[in-house]
Amino acid sequence: MEGATDVNDSGSRSSKTFKPKKNIPEGSHQYELLKHAEATLGSGNLRMAVMLPEGEDLNEWVAVNTVDFFNQINMLYGTITDFCTEESCPVMSAGPKYEYHWADGTNIKKPIKCSAPKYIDYLMTWVQDQLDDETLFPSKIGVPFPKNFMSVAKTILKRLFRVYAHIYHQHFDPVIQLQEEAHLNTSFKHFIFFVQQVARDRYTAFTTSDPVCIS
Repeated sequence: MEGATDVNDSGSRSSKTFKPKKNIPEGSHQYELLKHAEATLGSGNLRMAVMLPEGEDLNEWVAVNTVDFFNQINMLYGTITDFCTEESCPVMSAGPKYEYHWADGTNIKKPIKCSAPKYIDYLMTWVQDQLDDETLFPSKIGVPFPKNFMSVAKTILKRLFRVYAHIYHQHFDPVIQLQEEAHLNTSFKHFIFFVQQVARDRYTAFTTSDPVCIS
């Protein structure tokens, strides 16, 4: 498995990440959006932090935050990889009622049962590939997002949610031992608020742009 070292904004500690961090190019509009999100998040108001800034494109806002959540989950999972092993987690699950099998539709078309570390390795590599694809996540100004962008982003976020779920159900004790529970809880709450807000924004955009469709 890959590993990397990431230093947080304060530079006060180094944290192992599961995959290399995905960086948004400095000077780009997406970088400005990320800084706006970080500044708002720093106020402690998560509801405010997830709201689409006035005048901004919803696709671009979702793209920036999807990259950010990939990086957050990447770091959170990186802290507990020593506890998430083939032996301790022979299947990818979130409690006894939820078991996840991996398929990406390209390399692995039929869902396969695999260990949690293998599943998360597949997942994070797959997400990385999506984020690096300029036809899906364009980083240059003026390059349009594809028509299926929201569908792609929804699938990415749905699958990233499974990593949160696995950590909470299988590895919360190590998270407490590492004193990372506040970080995990804030990240997860931020994630849920964001998904809920995007659902509202998409509904508003749909209903205001095509009122004929409303019965």
